Amino acid sequence: MNTPDADGLLAEQLLRLTRRLHRIQKRHLVPIGITPAQSRLLRTLVQYDAPPRMADLAQHLEVVPRAVTSLVDGLEASDLVRRVPDPTNRRVIRIELTNAGRKALGELRGARLAAAEDILAPLDAEQREQLGGLLNALFDVSDVRRC
Repeated sequence: MNTPDADGLLAEQLLRLTRRLHRIQKRHLVPIGITPAQSRLLRTLVQYDAPPRMADLAQHLEVVPRAVTSLVDGLEASDLVRRVPDPTNRRVIRIELTNAGRKALGELRGARLAAAEDILAPLDAEQREQLGGLLNALFDVSDVRRC
């Protein structure tokens, strides 16, 4: 039976783990020259068949459009993405990966694998499988209880 104290401790452990994950991921992204948020945007771009609008990216990332503008500005300054006009509506701007952005995505895969190994190093194969199952159970919870 879970007690409020046990649930509070578990919540604190999850928050500590989240901070640790962020620190480790950040450390592995430094050599690539991007932030975790920029990494997420780059990985999101490849999920689209055609260059998406910034509003599409904001919706997908569940952030305000201004946050996407800042991320795109940084990535564009590093020549990883570029703004391109929509072929059917000149008022709409779309975001596409550059060749350097595609190369950075390849580097990101390696950095993510290295970060995952750092994070999961204390666990054996069976524990990793158990953790995966537990995390899937948490992700499958309906958003009905969301505040």
